[in-house]
Amino acid sequence: MKIKNDTLLRAARGQQVEHTPVWFMRQAGRSQPEYREIKKKYSLEEITHQPELCAYVTKLPVDNYNVDAAILYKDIVTPLPGMGVDVKIKAGIGPVISNPIRSVADVEKLQEFNPEEHVPFVLETIKILTKEQLTVPLIGFAGAPFTLASYMIEGGPSKSYNKTKAFMVSEPQAWFALMDKLADMIITDIKAQVQGGASAIQIFDSWVGALNVEDYRIYIKPIMTRIFSELRETGVPLITFGVGASHLANEWHDLPVDVVGLDWRLSIEEARQRGITKTVQGNLDPSYLIGSWDEIEKRAKRIVEQGVAHPGHIFNLGHGVFPEVDPDVLKRLTDLVHTYSRELISQKSN
Repeated sequence: MKIKNDTLLRAARGQQVEHTPVWFMRQAGRSQPEYREIKKKYSLEEITHQPELCAYVTKLPVDNYNVDAAILYKDIVTPLPGMGVDVKIKAGIGPVISNPIRSVADVEKLQEFNPEEHVPFVLETIKILTKEQLTVPLIGFAGAPFTLASYMIEGGPSKSYNKTKAFMVSEPQAWFALMDKLADMIITDIKAQVQGGASAIQIFDSWVGALNVEDYRIYIKPIMTRIFSELRETGVPLITFGVGASHLANEWHDLPVDVVGLDWRLSIEEARQRGITKTVQGNLDPSYLIGSWDEIEKRAKRIVEQGVAHPGHIFNLGHGVFPEVDPDVLKRLTDLVHTYSRELISQKSN
């Protein structure tokens, strides 16, 4: 099917739009009653291995909320088993890895990733969505090297990333070898997603905010530059995002990306004042979604106003939707952003 609503793609490139496009991280699943029924029968991994079901879950928020893009339903660790990583996603915990990285030898054991061989179910889901179902862009995605490495070194989720950071600075040879292997996987994975039909890409560096600017420049930025430089060949908009990483926003702006994702800790207005001229994405605090509508409306309008003031804004949350959020609130919020931004853009052009 042909994309009929390309508002997100135009906004990502800083082009003129009629309204501010909206999508929500973790919009597929979590709080949707239809998804909860599915989860009673199937795990995340089981859903992703069934392309028809996975396509249904991916498309559901587009139908329910009228958002301007779908984001592929899967996890950032989905490709890791193809590299020889023994990872399981455990309910209430997250990814748990039984063979964590501890040395150069462990890094050398990692296998080359082949999307057609290792994640054919993901590629089939993309094909179903983009050839048969969606009329809005499909956002493909991958985890960034630091965030993936944090799981692989810690053995699971962490609050401090002590083992990861210690490994990074104490074992630089092993660290950079790991970064290169993960970069190769990410580039191969994303190119396959785009070839399959994804028309925008987000790289989630969810936990990189744990690093200071100096360490980011030394240990992370070179590999991110390489990844995004190679992904520019795909021709699709590239988005980068992390949580608690406002101090890195200008570093991201330097990368060959189209869109800088912001969480709620850095306002769009302040980001512009810092010299960020690219399209920005964000950044309502998802916690407010279980608060009063009056407060949601006030804060959302403020974000829209700041976004419209400079070309290039995609409305999103500062992190993902969580289970307690009422789906009707997300639909109402999407309608609000569309309507209010349309008014402001119309006023601005007159």
